[in-house]
Amino acid sequence: MGHKISNVEVFYVSTSDCAGVGDSTLRYDIAEMTVVEITTEDGLTGHGITIRDDMAALIEHRLKPILLGRDPMDTEDLWNEMLLNMRGSGRKGLCLVALSVVDIALWDLKGKILGQPLHKLFGGSKREIPTYASGGWTSYSLDELLAEMKSFVDLGYDTIKMKVGVDLGKNIKEDARRVKAVREMVGPNIDIILDANNVWDSGTAVRFAELIKDCDIAAFEEPAPADDIPGLARVRRALNIPLATGEHEYTKFGMRDLLLSGAVDIVQLDATKAGGYTEMRKVAGMTQAWNLLFAPHCFEIIHMHLLSAASNAYKLEKLFLFNGIMRRCLKNYPEPENGILTIPDLPGTGLIYDMDWIRANNELK
Repeated sequence: MGHKISNVEVFYVSTSDCAGVGDSTLRYDIAEMTVVEITTEDGLTGHGITIRDDMAALIEHRLKPILLGRDPMDTEDLWNEMLLNMRGSGRKGLCLVALSVVDIALWDLKGKILGQPLHKLFGGSKREIPTYASGGWTSYSLDELLAEMKSFVDLGYDTIKMKVGVDLGKNIKEDARRVKAVREMVGPNIDIILDANNVWDSGTAVRFAELIKDCDIAAFEEPAPADDIPGLARVRRALNIPLATGEHEYTKFGMRDLLLSGAVDIVQLDATKAGGYTEMRKVAGMTQAWNLLFAPHCFEIIHMHLLSAASNAYKLEKLFLFNGIMRRCLKNYPEPENGILTIPDLPGTGLIYDMDWIRANNELK
C-alpha cells in the first residue's frame, strides 16, 4: 500500500439559484461545476473543481490511464504527459480545463501527503487575502445594480466589480449612465472595476472609456475580445485606466503572448482553466518579471494559495454568482469577512468537499 493513484472520478453538479443573470454576452440560468476526486491506494483523496463542460470523457479516456498507478507527487511529469496526450485534441479550451481540474486535485493530494497547506508549499505565509466583490450584471435594472453594489460596500468590500455592455454592447451611453450612478452612490473611496466580457471592438471600448473618464475606474476588464490581443493593446495604450485580461488565456504560452504584446496591466489567468497550479506558478513568475499585478479570475478558493505566495498579488475575485453551489459542494466554504478571505488551516487546498451531496446529485449517473 502507498500513495499510488488507484482511481479518478468525475462528477457534474448544478444548482438553479442564479437563474436569469446575464452579462454583455452570456446568460446564466444554472450554476454548474465539475468536481474531480483522485484516490490513492492508501485511501487519501484529492479534489479539484472547475466550471462544468463536457470534459468527463476526456478525463476518463485520455487522462485517467496516465494517472493510474502513478505517484501524485510527480505533478510536473504528469502535467507534461497529460498535455502531450491531448495535443491532437487541443492545447487550449476544454482540454486545458480538464487538465487543470486534475492538476488541482493532484496538488490537493500532494499537500495532504506532506501534511501542509498549499500556500506553505508555494512559499507563502499569508492566510488573510484581500478580495473584491464581483457582480453588477447587465441584466439588472439600474435600481437592482445600485442595490447590489451598496450591499457589497455594506459587507465591507472596498473594491467592487460591475458589468458593462448593456444591450449586447450597443448602448454605451446607458453603460456610462450606470457607471456614473454607481460612482455617485458609493462615493470616492471605493474602487470600481468594469468588466465588458469581450463585447466591444477596440475603438468602441476607447470611446466608452472617454465617457466615464471622470469616474476614477480602478481597472477595465476585457474591453475587447480576449483573442484580439492587438486590440487590447490598443485600448491599453489609449487609456489611463489599468487593463485587466487573461481569464480566457491558457498556459505560459498564452501568458507570454499577452506580455510581449503589451496588452495587460492586471493578469487574470485562471488556474481552473489555464493549467492548474503547476502552470499557474509559472504564470505568476512571469507576471513578476514584467512587474504586473496578479489577480486570477474567479475561484477564490483555489487562487487564495497562489496569492498568498505572490509578491505582486492584487486581490481575489469573490463572484457571488457561485455562492449557492459552493456552499453545497463544500462543507467548509470559506467566505470573506470585511473583504478578507482567511485560508483554512488544513493540508492541501484546505477544502472539505461534501462528497455525499456531490455523489447524490451527480448528473453523470
